[in-house]
Amino acid sequence: MTSVTIRRATLADGAALTAFGRRTFHATFAPQNTPEDMQSYLDGAFNAAQQTAELSDPNRVTLFAEIDGALAGYAQVHDADPPACVTPRACVELVRLYVDRPFQSRGVAQQLMRAVEEIAAAKGRGIWLGVWEKNPRAIAFYKKCGFAVAGSHEFFLGRDRQTDHIMVRPVISALSARDTASAVRESPSASE
Repeated sequence: MTSVTIRRATLADGAALTAFGRRTFHATFAPQNTPEDMQSYLDGAFNAAQQTAELSDPNRVTLFAEIDGALAGYAQVHDADPPACVTPRACVELVRLYVDRPFQSRGVAQQLMRAVEEIAAAKGRGIWLGVWEKNPRAIAFYKKCGFAVAGSHEFFLGRDRQTDHIMVRPVISALSARDTASAVRESPSASE
C-alpha cells in the first residue's frame, strides 16, 4: 500500500478542492451524462463560494489524501439528519469520496475510508451515503467496506433526475489500535 498522508482541509485549500472536485467528478461521470447537465452540476457544486461554505461548515469535515505532497483524493463527511430509510438514525453522511485516476488502485480510497470511519466512531455514529445506481465500481467498493443498500433517493445532475442507492454502515463501536492511531493529522493553521 502506498504511503498516504490524510489531513483535514482548511479554508486555504478551497481553490485546490474546487479544481480537484470538478476534475474528478467530471472524469467519473461525464461519459454517462450530457455535457450540458455535467456543466450545470459542476458550476453549482464546485465553485469558490460553495467550497468556502463547505470548508467553513462546523458540521462538515473535508479530508485530503496526499502522496508526496500531491492531492490524490478527498472525502467529505457531513453531520446532519439522515433520510428516513437510514437506520440506525445516528449516522454521519459520507458526502464525497474521490480518488484521482493516477492514484487509483494504490490504497488511497481505503485509507480515506478508514479516516471517515474514525470520525464516525468518535461520534458513536454509523455512516450513510448516496451512490449513483449506475456506478458499479463505487457500489462494489462500499459493499466491501461493509455498507448495505437501505433505500434510494433522487439526485439531480443538471436537469437529469437520477437515482442514488442509499447505503448504510452501522455504528463502528471500536477500531483497532492500528486504525485509530493518528489516521487524521490536523493541518497547521495559516498563522503557523
